[in-house]
Amino acid sequence: MSLSFRSYALLTCLLSELCMAKTLPIDPRGETLYQQAVPYLVEANSKLEAVTAETPTTGAQEKERSLNLAGEAGLLLKHAMPLLEQAAALDHPVAQYRLGLIYVMLSPSEVIKEKACPLFEQSLAQGFAPPALEISSWCIAFTETPEYQAALQAMETSIPLYEQYFPQPVVRLECRKEEPVGFAMQWGSGRDFQAEIYRIQGNINRARRLEYYQKAIDVNDCYRAKKRMEIFK
Repeated sequence: MSLSFRSYALLTCLLSELCMAKTLPIDPRGETLYQQAVPYLVEANSKLEAVTAETPTTGAQEKERSLNLAGEAGLLLKHAMPLLEQAAALDHPVAQYRLGLIYVMLSPSEVIKEKACPLFEQSLAQGFAPPALEISSWCIAFTETPEYQAALQAMETSIPLYEQYFPQPVVRLECRKEEPVGFAMQWGSGRDFQAEIYRIQGNINRARRLEYYQKAIDVNDCYRAKKRMEIFK
């Protein structure tokens, strides 16, 4: 699925000084729909965080409890999906991301590539940083495009515009040493995602690799950037 002209136009704007405005061009109807979905997302997240990681010593009762929690979370996410779908159709970048994330959580890899990747690409084109991480895991072909490179460069300008929407969940924040537990997502602030963007840029741009890794470390002491700097120095 190709990105809309509106998304390209907004990305161009984000790369210019004209995008320093304090408001985002988000459709009010899309915002209302997104906010209606948020309670379902919050409750689903609380249940997923209560799911414990299964180990060889996990008892049958605990396994059943976790399975029930995961099922309840799945139902809540399914309630949120129609609202997110409507908001995403109105180009709401955060709704596009959260809908794509649900596909990542509930779908096989071929469905993720078909349904989640276009949503992540549309959201990223509007300057929303979190989908850049999921794209780097699931939508590899897009990471080689000029649009992806331009979007990463725009993040220093665009991340502050989305401050009201942070923190946001993501499958994995590479800059953190600790890993996710069970079905829980990791939540990041705008600064956390800016560090991740620098880390990704360092992975991609060999000529400026150490510069970008150092920026990631300066932002939030990025663990992964530190480890990679030890290799490439």
